[in-house]
This record gives sequence, C-alpha cells and structure tokens, in this order.
Amino acid sequence: MTSARIHDETTVQAIQDIIDNVGGTSDSFQGQLITQLIQTSLKLITDEADTGQIKLLNTALKEMRYAYRVFNRYRGTRKLTIFGSARTPEDHADYITAKRFSAEIARHGWMSITGAGDGIMKAGHEGPQREASFGLSIRLPFETTANEVIEGDPKLINFRYFFTRKLMFMSHADAVAAFPGGFGTQDEIFETLVLVQTGRSNMIPIVLLEGKNGDYWQNWNVNVRQNLLSHGWISEEDPDFYFIAPSPEEAVQHVLNYYRLYHSSRYVNDTLVIRLQSPLTEEHLELLNQEFSCLIKSGSFQLESALPEEDDHLELPRLTFKHRRHKYGVLRRMIDRINSFAQQEEHHTIQSSV
Repeated sequence: MTSARIHDETTVQAIQDIIDNVGGTSDSFQGQLITQLIQTSLKLITDEADTGQIKLLNTALKEMRYAYRVFNRYRGTRKLTIFGSARTPEDHADYITAKRFSAEIARHGWMSITGAGDGIMKAGHEGPQREASFGLSIRLPFETTANEVIEGDPKLINFRYFFTRKLMFMSHADAVAAFPGGFGTQDEIFETLVLVQTGRSNMIPIVLLEGKNGDYWQNWNVNVRQNLLSHGWISEEDPDFYFIAPSPEEAVQHVLNYYRLYHSSRYVNDTLVIRLQSPLTEEHLELLNQEFSCLIKSGSFQLESALPEEDDHLELPRLTFKHRRHKYGVLRRMIDRINSFAQQEEHHTIQSSV
C-alpha cells in the first residue's frame, strides 16, 4: 500500500463505511477526525514502522482511550491532581496534611486524582475516600499493587507508560496540589509548571503543601528564585503560577477562590475565550484594558456571549480577546484580578447591608 492509496476515494469510503456501520457519523467533525486517526494508523505500513514502534503506539492509544472512558463518566465535577512521595509514612506530618487537605476539598464537591501507591497517594485517597478518588497506577517492578483504599475500584486505571499517565493527571485537573517528594514529584511539578507557562495546558491553580514546620517548599522556592529567576531563565511573573500554602485550609481556599468568578477558558482560533460565573461590568472591562493590554495581539477585551464555534457552557458570559499566546504568567495575574472583582462585589454587598 502506498501513501497515496491511503487517501484515495476508495480507501476513504471504506473507512467511512466502517465508522457508519459501528454507529458513528462519518460526515460529522468527529467522524472526520476518526477517519484521520485510521489513516494515520495505516501510514505505519508505508512508513515501515517496526513491531516495537507499533506496539508502543497501540498500547498508548488503548491506555488513553480507556482512561478517557473512565473520566468521561464524571464530566462536570471539578477534579484536583495530587503529587507527592510514595515513601511518606502514615504518621508523618506531610501525610496527615495531605489527608486533611484532600478531605476538605472533597467536602466542597471535588474529586481527587493521584497515583495508586502508598504515601501521599494513599493519603490523597483516604481524605475523600474511594467514592471521590481516581487512582492512576504505573506498572513498576517495585510497585505492583494499589493501596487498600482504591484497590478494586472502577476508577483505578493502570498505565504502562509514564507519558500517558501524566497526560491524564493534567488533562482532567482543575487544580494541582504537590507535597514533598523525590525525583518523580519534582518531575511532575516542573512539568506542570512548564505546561502552564507555555500555554500547553489549561491555566489552573497550583498549590504546594507540606506538614507543619516543614521547609521543603520554602527551600525549593529559594532555589527557583535564586537559580532561575535571578538569571533570567524564567520571567518575573512566573512564580505567580504557584502558591505555597501555610495550611490545608488556606490551600483549599486558594483553589476555590480561583473559580470564584473565573470558570474556564478555551481558544477559538486566535481568540481566547474566558468563561465567567457572572458578567463583568463595563468598569471592570476598562480596568482590564488598562492593566493587561500587553496580552492583546489586536483590538481590546470584549464582553460577549458564547461564540458560534463553542458547544459547551453556552449559558455563561464571556470575556474575549485576541491573545498573543505569550506571557502566560501575566494571564495568570489577570485571572486573579478578575476574581478580585467578585470579592469587591461581595464586600460592597456586605457594607450596603450593614
């Protein structure tokens, strides 16, 4: 089979017939994407991919499909990803803090996503209990079983590859909480920061926690500021991506405050659409145009309803603008500024009622 034959009318029609026969709609946008997915698979023949490469792609696709199937049952529920060491003892201050934090965030209707091992991962399941927990297990020779909280639960998902597991940690997270840990934890928190810093993931709150009197994150922050920020390797606004929480309660409040007025965002071509819990005023809009014009590629911030290309959360008001796709740390500051408008309105309401 040549590459040209993969795209010829007969092959494309055969693929579309298969899609229609299994209950899909080949002429829909989703149908077109599935057609391309099948064509990409067929190109492995013309690319002369070896067996190992095909096995890797096949396994990764199966893992992602199954994980999406599990997570899709819980659409509409906020989820928080928890990173931390598998070696943390159950009587350690970090473990106790992780358990308190995950229990408190669950009390506000959130679900937790963490690994399936012991240590911080088990604490992240003990807090909300299995009903509000996802366990993402990685197959390692020295970690072969899930912790007793999540073992046997349908929301326990097993992965062969770290990269597919990391994708699920981030693609479903409305927030991330990190506790002290080793190489794996450092890898996860820095990858989270890189994805947010470069706009390759959703802008989400990132909280760093540990047990009482701990200095892990303070020392980490000193390193970031002295060895990264001072040398210009990161921008001056980039430390705003994370919040070192003095207590579990303040960590929970930081996460909840992030969604006080801000709801979510997406791109429609080069327009960034920020969905809001309630409308902004013209005065708010003027302040944003004054304070955050550096984010705008052309035009200005606008208040709009859902754009024609959107298909979810259509009832929510929007703030839209042509984004430079740069300075994501400044964008993070702007979201904080937007949320401050809700705090001002609440304060005004309280003052008016006194």
